[in-house]
Amino acid sequence: MPSPSPLPLAGITVVSLEQAVAAPFATRQLADLGARVIKVERPGGGDFARRYDTTVHGQASYFVWLNRSKESLTLDLKSPEGREILEELLADADVFVQNLAPGAAARLNLGADELQKRHPSLIPCTVTGYGTDGPWADRKAYDLLVQCQTGLLQLTGTPDEVARAGISVADIAGGMYAYSGILSALYTRATTGRAPTVEVSLFDALAEWMGQPAYYTRYGGSQPPRVGARHATIAPYGTFTASDGKDVLLSVQNEREWAALCRDFIGRPELIDDPRFATGSDRVVHRDALDAIISVRFAELGSAAAMELLDRTGIANAGVNSVQEFLDHPVLTERGRWQDIEVPGTAEPVQALLPPAVLSDVTPRMGPVPEAGEHTASILAELGHGPEAIARLCADGVCR
Repeated sequence: MPSPSPLPLAGITVVSLEQAVAAPFATRQLADLGARVIKVERPGGGDFARRYDTTVHGQASYFVWLNRSKESLTLDLKSPEGREILEELLADADVFVQNLAPGAAARLNLGADELQKRHPSLIPCTVTGYGTDGPWADRKAYDLLVQCQTGLLQLTGTPDEVARAGISVADIAGGMYAYSGILSALYTRATTGRAPTVEVSLFDALAEWMGQPAYYTRYGGSQPPRVGARHATIAPYGTFTASDGKDVLLSVQNEREWAALCRDFIGRPELIDDPRFATGSDRVVHRDALDAIISVRFAELGSAAAMELLDRTGIANAGVNSVQEFLDHPVLTERGRWQDIEVPGTAEPVQALLPPAVLSDVTPRMGPVPEAGEHTASILAELGHGPEAIARLCADGVCR
């Protein structure tokens, strides 16, 4: 049996001053592909995301998700010795990632320009809320604030009430663009010798995801309405309640599917040419009347029977799953997408999903989630600090 190929980022070292979600999500994906990620944390507690909750065997669900396969080094960067140790790490690093509060990196002399003067081959990646320039450069930004500022909150919810997206979409968007930006910068460095800087703001990342409603609003004269679990600009596209109480979502994307829905699912072929529903735009205008007709049909069928009939009709559909139903989903379980990882404080493994991008002959790394400062002594020893020096640094609060 052939041995697996080396991980694509083996040999790459990433040093990260990271906290919360966006930057840790970017660096965890680098770690999945084999990069060595050294997570620099505050002495006496580390990344505050460690304390968001205690649901995963005493560990925070966010932290377990975002920090496997990393090494944790605690350093007091307000101390001269702590900053000196960080410089020693950066001298041999390939990538430096930070999402500190506005202005904090500059105060520590860790701005991208300053770093590249000292370490020309280093790729600095800065993750901010609203960019490092412009009128909002000094504002703090959290996920929900960015959802508000980009207009996403106004698109999510019911006509009567806005709703936060159920996951941290701004942070995730920022982390994804930081990850892809770093990969692009590594490729540029490998092919040209130039090490670009990377900057990603949560606002810019989510603004990109707002592209369709932005075009719709600018050129249509009004923003897409909030329609709950319906689609704002396509009908029928939304949830309907079957006779057993379970909601089922269906989506009609074209005229062929519309005709099939009327003929084979609803059982009313005369609706195909009904002037209220003749085009996609007509169906959106008369959505309430159309949804009422489809709801009558759903009330006659259990959810399993409705989905089976929709499948036979060629109409895309899905049951509206709970999170527990997602966890047990056959697309994950039967494809072996769950893998065990270790977390601090317990011998019981935790299940984690494999990375979405599947590379042929590459097995992603699924290493343990570190305790705060777990690798401090070993990293300092690599840098040439002896046991007595390490003990003194820890006693002085430089590391812990």
